[in-house]
Amino acid sequence: MRSMTGYGRGECLLYERKFTVEIKSVNHRYNDITIKMPRTLLVYEDRVKKLLSGEIFRGKTDVYINFESYSKEDVKVNVNEALADGYVSALKSLKKRYEINDEISLSLIARFPDIITVEKAISENETDEVWECLEKACLSALDMFVEMRRKEGEALKENILLKLDTINNAIKQVEQRAPEVAKDYRIRLTERLQELDELNVDETRLITEAAIFADKACIDEEITRMFSHISQMRSILNEQSPVGRKLDFLVQEMNREVNTMGSKSNDLEITNLIVDTKSEIEKIREQVQNFE
Repeated sequence: MRSMTGYGRGECLLYERKFTVEIKSVNHRYNDITIKMPRTLLVYEDRVKKLLSGEIFRGKTDVYINFESYSKEDVKVNVNEALADGYVSALKSLKKRYEINDEISLSLIARFPDIITVEKAISENETDEVWECLEKACLSALDMFVEMRRKEGEALKENILLKLDTINNAIKQVEQRAPEVAKDYRIRLTERLQELDELNVDETRLITEAAIFADKACIDEEITRMFSHISQMRSILNEQSPVGRKLDFLVQEMNREVNTMGSKSNDLEITNLIVDTKSEIEKIREQVQNFE
């Protein structure tokens, strides 16, 4: 049981290389993992995504990978000889034109921009060592990330279970009240008919009207399904696999049932209970959106 919101950070210093990995996630309908890393490390992107996908199943997840190298194998010095030739040729031309005797030194040429550039590159024969360090940093960040999601998920679970208890108690009250609704209607109908014609109350008509109302106001099926949905939700909340979509579906079904109860019952006491129940279901719906 995990939330979709989480954060994790991990570092690894190995073979004169240091990787820092940060993982952040927020709610999202699908599993969307975005990895931001130095261009020289793009060869490892698929490996990183596969590693994370084994533990992250839903949410908008951003992964930031920072790389520092202290290894000489990872540094490449480039000399732009064509540009240097151009500078030397220009300097010789200036010497000749203005009759300057100064020598053209190496230090002077090296100071010109883009003559010598330093590029951080990872040697192909170091792939396994680089991945070993990067993998450890990813796993360290992932452990923290998953644990944070788990703790938040457990907190959400406990809160939802309390709300389910409230809903269950309300539906039990509705179940107790429901049979009385038809009886109350028959009494009111009898009193109304007597007011209209005290000497001639058609018992057959009374029974028929009461039966029609009882049939229309019957919410036994909805009550049964509500208890079933509550039981299913409690069971799902104890599963270890991602449950967000299952819970989202159940919340929709619970809303459907209580709406039907409210429209059928035609009873103030039941209506008040339904209003309170819908409020609790809406709170659950908001929390369910956070589950992986």
